[in-house]
Amino acid sequence: MTRERLDLRLAPAAVAAWSMTAMGLGWPVGRAVLGAVLLLAVGVSLLCWGWRGAGHGPWASGHRRGADGRLRIATASDRLGGEGRWRIAAAGALLVAGAGLAVAGLRAGAVQVGPVPILAKQQAQVAVEGVVVTDPVLRQGRFSAYVVVRLSARQVTGRGETTQVRSPLLVIADESWMKVRLGQYLETSGRLSVAEGPDLAGILSARESPTVTSQPSWVFAGIGRVRAGLTEAASPLPPAQRALVPALVDGDDSGMPPQAVEDFKTTGMTHLLAVSGANLTLVLGFVLFIARWSGVRAHGLTAVGVLSVVFFVLLARPEPSVLRAAAMGLVALAGLAVGGRQRGVRALCVAVIALLLLDPWLARSVGFVLSTLATGGILLLAPPWRDALAQWMPVPMAEAIAVPLAAQIMCTPVVAAISGQVSLVAVGANLLAAPAVGPATVLGLVAGLAAIPSDALGHFGGGLAGLPAWWIISVAHHTAGVAGASMGWPATPVGVSVLALLCLGCVVTMSKLLRRRFACLAVVVVALVAILRPIGRVAWPPDGWLMVACDVGQGDGLVLNAGRGSVVVVDTGPEPTMIDRCLDDLEVRSVALVIVTHFHADHVDGLAGVLDGRPVSEIAVSPLPDPQAQAAEVGQVATAAGVPVTIAVTGERRRIGQVSWEVLGPVRTPHLVGAGQDLGAGEEGDSANNASVVMLVEVQGHTFLLTGDAEPEEELDILRTGADLTVDVLKVSHHGSGNQDPDFIAGTQAAVALISVGADNDYGHPSIETLAQLEHLGADIYRTDLDGDIAVVARGDGLAVATSKQ
Repeated sequence: MTRERLDLRLAPAAVAAWSMTAMGLGWPVGRAVLGAVLLLAVGVSLLCWGWRGAGHGPWASGHRRGADGRLRIATASDRLGGEGRWRIAAAGALLVAGAGLAVAGLRAGAVQVGPVPILAKQQAQVAVEGVVVTDPVLRQGRFSAYVVVRLSARQVTGRGETTQVRSPLLVIADESWMKVRLGQYLETSGRLSVAEGPDLAGILSARESPTVTSQPSWVFAGIGRVRAGLTEAASPLPPAQRALVPALVDGDDSGMPPQAVEDFKTTGMTHLLAVSGANLTLVLGFVLFIARWSGVRAHGLTAVGVLSVVFFVLLARPEPSVLRAAAMGLVALAGLAVGGRQRGVRALCVAVIALLLLDPWLARSVGFVLSTLATGGILLLAPPWRDALAQWMPVPMAEAIAVPLAAQIMCTPVVAAISGQVSLVAVGANLLAAPAVGPATVLGLVAGLAAIPSDALGHFGGGLAGLPAWWIISVAHHTAGVAGASMGWPATPVGVSVLALLCLGCVVTMSKLLRRRFACLAVVVVALVAILRPIGRVAWPPDGWLMVACDVGQGDGLVLNAGRGSVVVVDTGPEPTMIDRCLDDLEVRSVALVIVTHFHADHVDGLAGVLDGRPVSEIAVSPLPDPQAQAAEVGQVATAAGVPVTIAVTGERRRIGQVSWEVLGPVRTPHLVGAGQDLGAGEEGDSANNASVVMLVEVQGHTFLLTGDAEPEEELDILRTGADLTVDVLKVSHHGSGNQDPDFIAGTQAAVALISVGADNDYGHPSIETLAQLEHLGADIYRTDLDGDIAVVARGDGLAVATSKQ
């Protein structure tokens, strides 16, 4: 077999364009233009020098003698010779590097000129007219939800002057902005502030609802109906499937439950939740199949293909990430379709250069890096690995394994640099999920189109799409739940470099390994053992566990072991699937009591997850029904499940199995508030926090202080009662916020402090001050954002702590 030589002649040009474009985004315009002129001048000189040599030498006559002794016409490449070809390649790299530097400098500079950046530095109040260029996104802020959306400003009025502009703005506004649609022209007002990054002229904090002055064009309106039909078609499905079906088709993952998103991250399947080249190839393949079946041929197929790509880009929104995904998908598809890697590699390099010139901000996009690496892996590594595996397994199975393996190895160092972990189940999870991705995507698209004329037809199609979507979610959930699904990796330059070298070693040796059936099987067996029973990991749940702080994100969810299969749950977190997952991992089949310390969403919204498939005997709640909406929802959920609701009364003592407790707070009950005693509101909280049910718990002789979100007002009330707060374990109040009473923390003398907190939360939890207080106390600190589920375990006469991320 003749080994195929790689054509990497355009690779230096792509690398040069990428590096100079990234640099140009941070340079002043003058420096970028000057650097571009120098690069272009040198490139043109090298180009002329290289071609000048083509007319000289022994083959200047235009003929050369081949290996068979016959004369043939010499090509330009023949006449150039090795040195000339090197000059031409270097010239090309310099030319595209200069073009990239010029485009980056000019585009970034254009954003920062005009009145908008000046007004932003002055934090001026302005009136803006513009067009919506992205879909609005709802986010949860420190105190309330807010909406972010991008606007292309066309007219700005500030400081008494009105100017016509074309400046990109990021709008931060209230929930009324969720109604705006892509392509709408609108008017609004607010305060400008300086934006971070070179792609925005400013940030507009809108103070009012927008006034729509013009509706989107018929194209965007039609695409909007398809997206709405897709959402409607999936509406009868369970939450995770309801969100996954639109995500597979158009990349809208806004409705994905947080735990499901975390599962997809752990298993290396997040590319399914965003617009990727795979989405395009699936949609394009389906449309072309229908076209061929309908008799379309030749140029007709080309036209259908082009229209399909345009439709896909509009459906997923014509944003840079979508254009990048579409380009990379077409490159991978074309490169593999022609049966070789030569054209695919050249196409990848051309696509990188073209995309950078069209949108220079991609040069600093992590998504662009991952997309390029994955596509390069599929083009360069997957074909030989597929051929190696095909020597002892069917070709379709070999390709199904080689493609995700190649993409994963290429992307692993970058993913580790971003997340600080390496997924050990990514290839297996993607292999298991792959058969369902195509049906779910195609059926979801068909269902969305069918829902436009008929909701019933859409729901039927959505139900069909929900079946493969269920399989994908199940694969993510179960593979993420194994003990060795991922391993931590230092996200430092040295750590990432070491990992890159390990991946390079895998690339070098992989083809030889894959040809050997028994060697491959041996490696798979070792990998399975390492994943299912990793060295240094404890079995979960650990034997003798007394209490577990579940990793429920930014919220609280605690489980007390009452013995004989019975548990007491204290708070349920912000979302049902996370507490449900934790209880499943603990093999909990029934719940004797759920205690709701107070009615904030991050403590009660997961109640349905506790009730899912488990009998619950009783729900005890805070005496203050605030916020009223959450309190009413708890009552409705309990009534629907037939579970009685009681009020936790301060001073009461109860026992369930081996768990006993006393309610220490709130000391001042709500009926006293009406008599003029304010429960108090801390810097971050409100009276609901200070009505938290605070419990002194004992399990097998070990003591725990569970504090809900109690703030200094309630903590001081409890201190004044003279209660003995000395405990073995403190569940730190309010996710470790800075609003703590130091005497209260010191009075616990706790050896272990547990903080239930979400990773990368917007609140700054846990605060540096609180962590310092706990360190001064001498407590061992464990955090769910870093340690996952945290189990306090009985070990002889003492305690030990085990975590799910050990």
